[in-house]
Amino acid sequence: MRSRLTGTTVGLALGITVAVSSVLAVAAYFYSTHHFASLLETARETSVAQGELIRVALEHQMIENDRTLIAMMIQSFGSQPSVERVVLLDRTGHVRYSSVPANQTGDLQIGSPTCQACHRYPPEQRGSSRVLETGGGTVLRTVVPFRNREACHRCHDPARRMNGILILDRNVGDVRASINRDLGWMVGGTGLATLALVGAIAAVFRFVILRRLQRFELTAREIAAGDLGRRVPDEGSDTISWLAREFNAMADSVTGLVGEVRSQRERLETVINSIDDGIVVLDTARIVIAANDAFLARTGGRREALLGSCCQDPAAGACNIDQCPTSSCLQSGQRQVRLCERTAADGSVRWEEIHASPIPDASGRIAHVVEVWRDISDRRAAEASLAESHKLASLGLLASGFSHELNTPLATVLTCVEGILRDVQSSGDGGAEPRRIAESAAIAREQVLRCRGVTQHFLRMARGQSSPGDIVDPEGVVSAAARLVEPTARASGVAITVAAPVQGLRVRADEASLQHAIINLLLNAVQACKRGGTVTVGAEGGDPVRIRVADNGCGIPTEHLKQIFEPFCSMRKGGTGLGLFLSLNFVRACGGDITVSSAVGSGSTFEVTLPAPGGTAAGERRP
Repeated sequence: MRSRLTGTTVGLALGITVAVSSVLAVAAYFYSTHHFASLLETARETSVAQGELIRVALEHQMIENDRTLIAMMIQSFGSQPSVERVVLLDRTGHVRYSSVPANQTGDLQIGSPTCQACHRYPPEQRGSSRVLETGGGTVLRTVVPFRNREACHRCHDPARRMNGILILDRNVGDVRASINRDLGWMVGGTGLATLALVGAIAAVFRFVILRRLQRFELTAREIAAGDLGRRVPDEGSDTISWLAREFNAMADSVTGLVGEVRSQRERLETVINSIDDGIVVLDTARIVIAANDAFLARTGGRREALLGSCCQDPAAGACNIDQCPTSSCLQSGQRQVRLCERTAADGSVRWEEIHASPIPDASGRIAHVVEVWRDISDRRAAEASLAESHKLASLGLLASGFSHELNTPLATVLTCVEGILRDVQSSGDGGAEPRRIAESAAIAREQVLRCRGVTQHFLRMARGQSSPGDIVDPEGVVSAAARLVEPTARASGVAITVAAPVQGLRVRADEASLQHAIINLLLNAVQACKRGGTVTVGAEGGDPVRIRVADNGCGIPTEHLKQIFEPFCSMRKGGTGLGLFLSLNFVRACGGDITVSSAVGSGSTFEVTLPAPGGTAAGERRP
């Protein structure tokens, strides 16, 4: 087992080091304080004794009144080692003799801080010596008074008690230096003792406790890695052995619980993966926590790539929902339902109904969100088919009555128009007016026949019948529809452009129905354009044949593109909403379809596709 530095080892080492160092530091502090006080007291006693000796010697010379010798003695005493200065003051405080120059005795005035250190106390509380801090450092000042004895009365007034004082300043720096040297040796010894003690304790802890505790760590790691049968050796009767037995008992219990949880999880995964609905679990950051096989099939991703990724990450198979149900669920705390259009791997469009349900934690806050994806494409198609069937049934009933009522006046109008046409042709008059009347009558007859074809188409639609259709030239249908819409376009200030025709185009369709569909598309394009707009219509060959009606009008919003072919849905005020619906049904009855592409402000393009009979190839455009 490899030894390594752990937080427990470091903490224990630091704790022992701090504890031992603190105890030794306190002991060193008290020792140094006591030692300094002892040395200082010794120095004080020495200084007092030395001061008394100087006083006795000076008093003898004062009695002899040998002032020269007194000055020499003061200088001699002041030059001794560790003596800062010796100063003799008279009873008024004036300096009489000094071992230092006069400019170094200015701090001996009665008002100076060094003098006030003693004079601020009553005489009975003043000591004979005191440690003072001066500009030159720390000194031990000893004050020895010269009392007025009987031998002094011949020079001094007997009524006075004192004749002067002797001040002896001794430098205590050597005392501090000695203390610092002793303290340095003590700190060094303390440090070595601390290191030795910490090393000994660390060695004991390492071999007696830590090696055995590391077995717990190794066993825990192996159990976490999957070796559920691993246990800690529990021989012995000490505390660690008892802890090992308790750890093994806990491991046995955990192993049983883990086995049961695995079994339950496997059963749950089997149940969830057998559900056809896609299920995914997300956390509050919309990170995928779990997903079943049905959801993976929908996204087309791998489980390893999906788990742990955000649901909006393209690699995770993000949905294309504008309003994410999980986000709304996290914000509101309520169950959310959304519909999503999804493109499957085979290119088909599928509709999904998504239910997002919150999962709260013990405190009531949302911890996870479960999304259930249900494919409702078949149901949606069935509902749409049913709705369309209801609409067609209603339209069929309406168309049946409308066609029946309209056929009678149409037959009458057709008879009258044909009579007018016969009268004009039989009159033999070749003038301009008869020709104009004949042309108008022919146009009216053509449109009445067209109206009758429309009513017959409505009747067939109402009865559920389909027209077999004929082989029709789409170019002729487009040209005829453009001529009919031209007056309306001219009144609106819109130009209709017919593309160059293509030779040999044929489709199988009901000509009247196809013309009606093209007219509806052209009228819608004209109404979508402003004055000065342009509508282009033309046919292209191929299989299927394509007829395009394009305009540069206002365009159709994206959200309305899927609704414009529904009955009674109109974006124009006053519109019935039946033109595109009927046109789509006319074209689909012929086996074709109508698609649209549009951009708001840029115009729209409607494309009618019709199968070419017998796979007729596309012709070539005429020059």
